[in-house]
Amino acid sequence: MNFTEWADTLPDDIKNDSLWKMEAYRIALFVNDIGWHDITRLSKDRRTFSLSDQLYRSLGSVCANLEEGYSRGSNRDRARFYEYALGSARESRGWYYRARFVLGEEVTQHRIGLITEVIRLLLTMVPQQRSMKVRETTSAYSATPSPPEPADLQRLLQHIPFPKKP
Repeated sequence: MNFTEWADTLPDDIKNDSLWKMEAYRIALFVNDIGWHDITRLSKDRRTFSLSDQLYRSLGSVCANLEEGYSRGSNRDRARFYEYALGSARESRGWYYRARFVLGEEVTQHRIGLITEVIRLLLTMVPQQRSMKVRETTSAYSATPSPPEPADLQRLLQHIPFPKKP
């Protein structure tokens, strides 16, 4: 399964909503859905059972806050919910890092890459809504030595690794 195949399975009511035009939302919803497999794997290992719950909640929170914020009437309200989504995205990325011993390197790096793309998009969206900078330094944000290229995002959306069964 890749992003296009996944998107084809979504109800038209979701894809026809204007929220679907938001790239950060599409990627967040996608990583939330593929994360289901990761959460299932983590919940089967007693050592990562509670981690799986935290990851499930934080992934869902990214989408939920984007949905809530998009529906707000003022830019200030919208920015507040987008900031919540940003915090949840960073939390999700951290939970994935902590789950790396169970999920494996390929799955972990893939999910971190997708979530980092959501973070990058949100770091652009929040200041646009607030008309001022988010509390970040002036340097370009990057979790890797260089910012992700669009080709990297395409690779992340096309090649989806899943955790191996125990």
